[in-house]
Amino acid sequence: MKCLTEQLAPGVRPREAVSWAMYDFANSGYTTVVVTAVFNAYFVGVVAAGQPWATIAWTLSLAVSYAATILLGPLIGTYADRYGRKKRLLVFTTLGCVVFTAALSLVGSGDIWLAIVLVALSNLFFSLGENLAGAFLPEIARPESLGRLSGWGWSVGYLGGLVSLGASLAWVSHAQAAGQGSDAFVPVCMLITAAIFAVASLPAFLFLRERGAAQPPVAGDPIQWRAAFAQFGQSLGSLRSFPDLRRFLWCIVWYQAGVQTVVALAAIYAEQALKFETADTIRLILLVNITAAVGAAFFGQVQDRFGHVRTLAVTLLGWLVAIGLAWASTGPGMFWIAANVVGICLGASQSAGRALVGYLSPAARRAEFFGLWGVAVKLSSILGPVSYGLVSWVSGGDHRLAILLTGAFFIAGLAVLRSVDAVRGRAQAL
Repeated sequence: MKCLTEQLAPGVRPREAVSWAMYDFANSGYTTVVVTAVFNAYFVGVVAAGQPWATIAWTLSLAVSYAATILLGPLIGTYADRYGRKKRLLVFTTLGCVVFTAALSLVGSGDIWLAIVLVALSNLFFSLGENLAGAFLPEIARPESLGRLSGWGWSVGYLGGLVSLGASLAWVSHAQAAGQGSDAFVPVCMLITAAIFAVASLPAFLFLRERGAAQPPVAGDPIQWRAAFAQFGQSLGSLRSFPDLRRFLWCIVWYQAGVQTVVALAAIYAEQALKFETADTIRLILLVNITAAVGAAFFGQVQDRFGHVRTLAVTLLGWLVAIGLAWASTGPGMFWIAANVVGICLGASQSAGRALVGYLSPAARRAEFFGLWGVAVKLSSILGPVSYGLVSWVSGGDHRLAILLTGAFFIAGLAVLRSVDAVRGRAQAL
């Protein structure tokens, strides 16, 4: 606990840092079970009955939510900074994600539009909450410890994904032993995921402190959205004064396009290209979460000493190795190896990216710039998965070609990352 205390900003108690990390624990179950391991494959195989357009329909469902996040994220971030509402808005977005995740239990075979609407809404509320939670990081950690705290949060988050996925696997195994199909056990997995998210997020709501100083309301704008729109325009313009942050946000767009493709389509690739069963896919993602937790914790320690940019470059090279292994896999053996490499690189790259945004952001505008970080991630979440869906659709279901072309996003990210100077960017932020 003493070691943790030394990494915290003045006035921050360890209980608050642990509560912040518990939010990562809470929300990771949603992405792990709904987006990565269970519902995505259920959507393609059962809801859409394996139609050739099923994968592109799934990716477009996510794309709609990410497009809405791109529009709303910076506005909500600006509003939260201006009026000291990060915590209140985090409660609201969490409730939204929990409710719509639970509602996914109503989706059965043929319920295409119901599934699309509920996935888009649940993912929108998740994404907005992720931005708000990330904006607390620079308030909790000392500048020199951003990487360690971010890595620790991601590591705890992957453990949360393990809990939700493990509970889902237990139910799936029980249901399959009783002769039930995925149309019976997947809806229950949605309820399990929603319940864990709701309970595990409570410490954050109880112990996180709102440190932003609220400004007076703007006359004639009782909800203050016009002020937020105006501030968003200024935010984009002000990136000219922070060229390294601007370059890094473009870097995020490219490499996260590859990351988000793997996150959204891993289970679909496993089941469609390698004929994995649902239980096998869940076990695979369980292992990925373990290695991701290790990668986030280890590289979180390394990046503060080795450098955020260097650490991220190493992980992007690792992603290219993983993509090559997945493409070359003709059976489960090599694909399991690829999944382990993905896990290590996933935890490391996510942690390093979030920490570097905090490192390059001015103290008074953190929620605002984390809103722009959210824009970059969500833009990539449209670019990558939709590209994969289009390639698989146009090629008649060639998932191997689609995963191979995903490697181009990591190459582009590496190219842009070479122009980012973290030391210079930190000086600009200060």
